[in-house]
Parts: sequence; C-alpha cells; structure tokens
Amino acid sequence: MNVRPFAAVRPPRGLETEVTAPPYDVLNSEEAKKMAGEKSLLHITKPEIDFDPILPDHDQRVYDEAVKNFKLWRSNGWLVQDPKPCYYVYAQRMGERTQYGLVLCANTEDYMTGKIKKHELTRKDKEDDRMIHVRIQNANIEPVFFAYKDNPELLSIMMKSASGTPEYDFTDENGFGHTFWVIDSQSEIDRITEIFSSEVDAFYVADGHHRTAAAARVGAEKKSLNPNHTGDEEYNFFMAVCFPESQLRILDYNRVVRDLNGHSEEEFLDLLGKDFEVSLASAGEPYRPSGLHNFSMYLSGKWYSLTAKPGRYDDSDPIGVLDVTILSGLVLDKILGIKDLRTDNRIDFVGGIRGLGELSRRVDSGEMKVAFALYPVSMTQLMDIADSGNIMPPKTTWLEPKLRSGLAIHLLG
Repeated sequence: MNVRPFAAVRPPRGLETEVTAPPYDVLNSEEAKKMAGEKSLLHITKPEIDFDPILPDHDQRVYDEAVKNFKLWRSNGWLVQDPKPCYYVYAQRMGERTQYGLVLCANTEDYMTGKIKKHELTRKDKEDDRMIHVRIQNANIEPVFFAYKDNPELLSIMMKSASGTPEYDFTDENGFGHTFWVIDSQSEIDRITEIFSSEVDAFYVADGHHRTAAAARVGAEKKSLNPNHTGDEEYNFFMAVCFPESQLRILDYNRVVRDLNGHSEEEFLDLLGKDFEVSLASAGEPYRPSGLHNFSMYLSGKWYSLTAKPGRYDDSDPIGVLDVTILSGLVLDKILGIKDLRTDNRIDFVGGIRGLGELSRRVDSGEMKVAFALYPVSMTQLMDIADSGNIMPPKTTWLEPKLRSGLAIHLLG
C-alpha cells in the first residue's frame, strides 16, 4: 500500500476537548447546534448550525461558512499545522477494550485500482456533498476508518509510541477515551512507509465509504486539471486511521418492524417455524443471540430464540451465509413483505451500542411491533466479502467508538 506521513493541522495541546467533535454524520443539525461550543469543529463540519433558522446543508451559504470558519480557526490558533510530516497513533477506549490505529495518508490511486476494498454501496448525492466539502476546503477535515491484516512490526512500532507521553488524552461526552501520540522520528516514519509498501496488500473500508469515494474523486479531478501531474502531489493522498483487524470489534446492527404484515401473532410464529427452530427464551431479561444463525426476537413482551434450520442458507456463499441475508430473505421479505431495506418505512435499524433494551423499548412503546437482534458480523467476514468483490446488504456493520474529528486534518496542498 502506498502511504505517506503528513503535517497535520490540529488543536494545540489543551484545546483538544474544545475543538474536537463527533463525526458529521453522527449528530443531526439540531443536536450539533446544542453541542457546539465556540471553538468546536462542528462549525466547520456542520456549518448550517451557524444560521438561525438552521439552513439545509446543501445551501451554498453553508459551504461558504465552512470555508470561512476553517480559515478563522487557523488564524485564531485553534488549529495549527505541525512543522513536518509525521505519522500518528490514535487509541480509542470503550469500557475495558482499547484499539490502536495509525493516522496516515492513503493513496487515491489505490482506491481506484481496488487495493482499498469496500463492502458497501455509496449514494451519489452523499458522495457529491462530501466531495464539495473536500474541494472547497482543499483538505480532508475528517478521517476515514480503515482496517488492514495484522502486521506484528507495525503493532510493535505503535505500542512503542503509545508507551510515551501522549499529545492528547481525554474522555468524550459518551465516555469513550481518545489518546493521540506523534511519531516524528524519521527512521520510524521511513520504516512504517516501507512496511506498508512491502507487506500490507490491502486496506478495507470499515467506516467512511462516502468520504473515501469523495476523496478519490477530488484527487482525480485535480489530476485532470494539472498538466504537470506527477502522482506525488498531496491531492493524491487522503487521511485515514488504519487499525489492525484483530483490534476491531463489529457490533450488532438490529432491526425493528412496525407491523406483522397482516398476520396474527400466532400465524407469524407458525410461519417462522417453517424455517427456524423457535423457542421462548425469556419473558423478562433480553435474550442475546448465542452465535451465527441464531437470532433473538422480541414480540409482545417476550424474547424468543430463532435458529435457522439446516439447508436454509449457503455457508459457501460469503453473502448468503450472513445473518442479515438469512433474516432478510426468510423473515423480512418472505413473511413481512419488506423487499427493500433502504426505502421501506416499515423497518428501522438500531445500532448495537444502544443495547437490546432499546429494541424492547421501541416495541413496548407501541411504535414497533417486533424486533430482531443479530449476532455481529466478524472482521473476517467483512474482509472475505470485500476480497470477493461482493457488497454487504444495507445496515450490516456498526463500529464503535466513532473516530473523533479534529484530532488531525490533512491539507491537499
């Protein structure tokens, strides 16, 4: 993989908690407006919040405000550029678990040629919006989230850096920890670049498919406008945080449905019994799926265990073996009549970070009729699907913690 260090634009030590913010797509505009302090990066990533009333995020005035604010943050000294290109180590803590990633610049051509592998489809309107933000700022304001296959030497370099004094170390509003170190030793920088070039054969997009596509499109656009293009220009690179696969854990991504498609509860349970072993698990405590092809279902105050019967799925098919595929085909489509997960308003999705209690709450409130919890997809499954060139069904993976925005910004030139 073609990677390089970069001279990050970032908050001076002591301002990190005031400047850094959740990613642009985690908060809606109203939530962002309430959260944003004077120095918050949200004024740059979600500048619609600076208007009263809040403007649509595609309004030209919003884009102009983003550019104005980025310049202001730099002139005020709230964001300052490092004196030399560096790599950075970024650790995230959630409960008892900590994951360590390298902050670096990946290459747009590696994305175009498929060495940066994706597992989701992107929407052009969202790509276009992110592309505008990269273009007008001439910068990657927020990183993308990549995984790579474990490499012992890269991990050793990271852990050596992480044993030193951090540049930042704080806990965010959700209780997640963020710690950040600078790798400025030229010999370590050169070795990191060499290892990625010779020993790491792919990156996998874990989160940030639209930002990755947008960065690659801006790079291609700048290439077409530069008659003296060499491939070494900064616009050929974009910012990513890259984690070894064994450091990452994908959470479950669950489903809630508004009705039983005209079936009574008894009919619905009978229909489920054709493809699943159905048993009552609990009338109180939530039941969590015990493994692949086992699901939990919440209906009328009771938790059920559903286990797909043999022959109802294809273990040799990287998509067919996924529990989201099994549930979609045998329950959501076949029984409940939900054909398109992206557009049907009878279904909603709940990230595993919200817990199983959120599923029962949505049903008990009367908003939803039934809820399904799934066993999480593994990093191995994600990589196998990306390697095979397949695309995962919608709403399959949920990664936490999210990358904090503002710890580092990459200028394109």
